[in-house]
Amino acid sequence: MKIDHIETIHLRYEYDDGFTYAGGVCTGRLTSLVRVFTEEGAVGLGSVYSHPGLVELVVKQQLEPALIGEEATDVERLWDKMYGLTRWYGRKGAAMSALGAIDIALWDLAAQAKGEPLWRMLGGEAGQCPAYASGLLWKPPEELAEEAAAHIEAGFRRMKMRLGHNDDSDAAAVRAVRGAIGDDHDLLVDGSMRYDVESARRLAELLEENRVFWFEEPFPPEDLDAFVTLRDSISLPVAAGENEFGLQGFRELVRVGAVDVLQPDASRAGGISEVLRVARLAEEAGLRFAPHSWCDAVAIIANAHVVASRSNGVTVEVDRTGNPFVEELLTEPLCVTDGMLRLSDDPGLGITLNEDVLARYRLPDPFDIPDGVYSDMVFNGRAT
Repeated sequence: MKIDHIETIHLRYEYDDGFTYAGGVCTGRLTSLVRVFTEEGAVGLGSVYSHPGLVELVVKQQLEPALIGEEATDVERLWDKMYGLTRWYGRKGAAMSALGAIDIALWDLAAQAKGEPLWRMLGGEAGQCPAYASGLLWKPPEELAEEAAAHIEAGFRRMKMRLGHNDDSDAAAVRAVRGAIGDDHDLLVDGSMRYDVESARRLAELLEENRVFWFEEPFPPEDLDAFVTLRDSISLPVAAGENEFGLQGFRELVRVGAVDVLQPDASRAGGISEVLRVARLAEEAGLRFAPHSWCDAVAIIANAHVVASRSNGVTVEVDRTGNPFVEELLTEPLCVTDGMLRLSDDPGLGITLNEDVLARYRLPDPFDIPDGVYSDMVFNGRAT
């Protein structure tokens, strides 16, 4: 199964009102997809969450020419080849994310070639994995309670909220959501990188009182000492990793004892290959992993296949902020029932893109992005 060519697809969506969060007001969303076409007609899908222009340069100008004619199912060798080509300027950031998108597509093709769903090819026993609703941003407590109830009604049994507003707002928000979902559902908290060690310790006391499942990313990813100090002084599990890239970054988190739960993302950290390596690293260290997913349904499904295949996989994240790249991108929408995300028994990732959605939201020029705050990426705007 030889690689014939690679297509990049960049998508942009603009909210009517947006949502308020730690980065200000989110006005839109961006994501990028790749399709790897083979000479035999098979097509693999991949996702990348990074600057669209940088993705375009790395994939089309450097990686595609080097991959044409290669055996698509030789996934790990091709990962090494792509990494070698981008190491000098890559290792972390956009280059690692871009090669990861191709890697996801190659795993899709490899499983298609075997005639198996990827979760089974990777050693999983069931085509499903736990999933949590990701939303609950900066809103009044009563609105958070209503949203939390809606997530449960939609089939979720676990959800994540964002804090980092101020002490009083944080406390009111946590209590409102916990009150709305009761004791039978898990509540996860994202600190949005807005704390110092002392304020994080104070918040952790509140979170422990409200039986929070984990405390995610209270500090910027560079501040490993703060993570270590906090983890040593609280009983609540600490999670991080959405801003890490490559096995080497996660190895450092483990080496210093920074976290209890590692959060690689196939669309950011280097593809399914790296998520698998991080999962093994976590298992060897007696830790768990729970992939971050924020860009699109392809990334969610890719991460979910790995979680479904590993005993130390906790859950996968499902964006519930009204993102069409999550809700409308696939011909068969994501299905969460009783807290479990169902995966297809079809070969590969088992998903098909909705071509109408691609046409509706396609970004004509990845180097010309309209002004806006796109959650994690800001173009000629102001993030707080």
